[in-house]
Amino acid sequence: TELWQGTDLANVTKTISAALKVPKSTVASIILKWKTFGTTRTLPRAGRPAKLSYRGRRALVKEVKKNPKITVPELQRCSREMGKSCRKSTITAALHQSGLYGRVARWKPLLSARHMKACMEFAKKHLKDSKMVRNKILWSDETFGLNSKRYVWRKPGTAHHLSNTVPTVKHGGGSIMLWGCFSAAGTGRLVAIEGKMNAA
Repeated sequence: TELWQGTDLANVTKTISAALKVPKSTVASIILKWKTFGTTRTLPRAGRPAKLSYRGRRALVKEVKKNPKITVPELQRCSREMGKSCRKSTITAALHQSGLYGRVARWKPLLSARHMKACMEFAKKHLKDSKMVRNKILWSDETFGLNSKRYVWRKPGTAHHLSNTVPTVKHGGGSIMLWGCFSAAGTGRLVAIEGKMNAA
């Protein structure tokens, strides 16, 4: 106490750190603990210890990165295989701590590498057109609506990453035939089609 009274705390921390060969952050935290609680002993932690270790949490995150569509029961089985049985809430909390959240996957058309390349070339070509021409384009498409949801574990802002989406095909079955469009002015109405779809 006599050492740091009336002395710059930063210099005291630096001096102790150099003398004991420990990080300055460690010295600063011990000094703060002494000032706050009057002791340097390890204080009792609040709440019960975490059931899942840091290594166990990293293993779960690794599984999720390999397969974002993995379910919590499947993660439980992985956890048991690693020798640590955990509840669903424990696994969910561990993934939340790593910034991963269960979200409904976005449906996106299944595109091959050739399709992706053609779409990119089309976009680059039409970017050269004037704004007036682009504003006159109406983009439209149709698809079968599916009444099912798929969930993925993902971080915020990654909804449209390829691994976090569910691929769809033009006529892959479904209960509702839908047609929609959009332009520079915004989106049009979503239309349910009864019967067969034709060009008109």
